[in-house]
Amino acid sequence: MQLRLLRYFTTLAREGHFARAAEACGVTQPTLSAGIATLEEQFGHRLVLRERRYIGLSPEGQAMLPWAQQLIAVYDGMAHAMEAIDGPIQGEFRLGVIPAAMPATGYLARALLAGHPASTLSVRSLTSREIERGLVAFDLDAGLTYLDHEPPADMLAAPLYAERYIFLARAGGDFEGRTSIGWAEAAGSDLCLLHPGMQNRRILDTRLAERGLAIRPRATADSYVALLAMVQAGGFATIMPDSYLALLPGMNWARILPFDDPAPASRIGVIVPNRHPVGPLAAAALAVARAVALPDGFKI
Repeated sequence: MQLRLLRYFTTLAREGHFARAAEACGVTQPTLSAGIATLEEQFGHRLVLRERRYIGLSPEGQAMLPWAQQLIAVYDGMAHAMEAIDGPIQGEFRLGVIPAAMPATGYLARALLAGHPASTLSVRSLTSREIERGLVAFDLDAGLTYLDHEPPADMLAAPLYAERYIFLARAGGDFEGRTSIGWAEAAGSDLCLLHPGMQNRRILDTRLAERGLAIRPRATADSYVALLAMVQAGGFATIMPDSYLALLPGMNWARILPFDDPAPASRIGVIVPNRHPVGPLAAAALAVARAVALPDGFKI
């Protein structure tokens, strides 16, 4: 059995599409399909259900998947560990980041690549649940996510900063001249927010429920870029992390207000699976997170 065939199999399981899996593996679709067929022949079981397209994994394929993922991860970990003996860590850091933490990504990326100049970095915007699944499945080396609300299970963590909420509206509207806002007034505004599948939104809903409030936004999205665009166009306000203030200077269309009664802060940090041994890339990500200096706008 060749490791290459296992990579075809795990990539197909992740992508759920033959063409996308072939592209991710850097091979043609016939090559990937032939590799899967060879793997099935070696094990004597149908691993992938397919007709003219990918349908899913067979029960045998589902049973095999976590073992295949571990075999690939162990091989890659051995290679990285041996490389680290003779020189700098090489390879690609695969980092999953929740949208709320994107403003901190630049500082983490700079520190990570400065400390490991022979490596590269791949950042993926994912929900907290997707990050946890990606770490368990060996598809990610580290995640940047919430540490306290819905804490990920069996992970090593390095706190990076604490997130607080701000209210953002278009300048020139009903909030001119104000220096702060109450939660009830904010909840009653025409809001655009992240959808409930995003952990930031679930935390926000919890903070409001603690105050006897609920929100029914007129629009939802999975991106702060989309929320900012809706606020800029007019007719909407939003509630978002204060970490985005670092990206807002000079945006004279924005009216930013703190809350009269600030909600408790939510810690955000780097997480990696609690495995032994911890892989070199995961260990490096933790070490960098513990040492990186963030600007004053980010506070623990």
